[in-house]
Amino acid sequence: MTIEDYILSHTDEEGNLLEALNRDANVNLLRPRMLSGHLQGRILKMFCRMLRPKRVLEIGTYTGYATLCLAEGVEEDALIHTIEINDEMEDFIMKYVSRSPHKDKIRVHLGDALEIIPQMNETFDMVFIDADKRLYSDYYDLVFPHIRPGGIILADNTLWDGKVVDEVQSSDKQTIGILSFNEKIKQDNRVEKVILPLRDGLTIIWKK
Repeated sequence: MTIEDYILSHTDEEGNLLEALNRDANVNLLRPRMLSGHLQGRILKMFCRMLRPKRVLEIGTYTGYATLCLAEGVEEDALIHTIEINDEMEDFIMKYVSRSPHKDKIRVHLGDALEIIPQMNETFDMVFIDADKRLYSDYYDLVFPHIRPGGIILADNTLWDGKVVDEVQSSDKQTIGILSFNEKIKQDNRVEKVILPLRDGLTIIWKK
């Protein structure tokens, strides 16, 4: 048994719906590794249990796995806005959102987050960034004014498969984007921050 197996065996199960989604993604999607998965999904739910956010923004829906985990953790009067730029994912997303007992807490937006967010008249308690790594800094600058003091930003993939400590090729725009974002957060005195070595790196950012 590996450490990861041990952790998962002592963590709450993901449930039948998420298990089916995970299996479907691994069979039918080109990059199933992009979905949050069992452990991170339970962590996202636990953050919601602890923080009790009323308004949540997710940038990068992909399959909707993380969305459903967030929805499990928030209270009945909470609302999750999730944005996915790839409209070809709509059928996959809605197949599982529609089957969730928490579907009424979820609003799916299809399109470019950089265009959609400015049109939202919301103040968010929590933001989960898991989209185009080249644009993380842009997403951060865009959402920051919409987050209440004391609100949390979670940014996924901030260790980027260990590439953050390797020599970077000028053509590797994704890694450059993550490095720029990490440096930006490090220098931002408006927030407190910590990187968790969870899966591919999860940065927790608290707005002062």
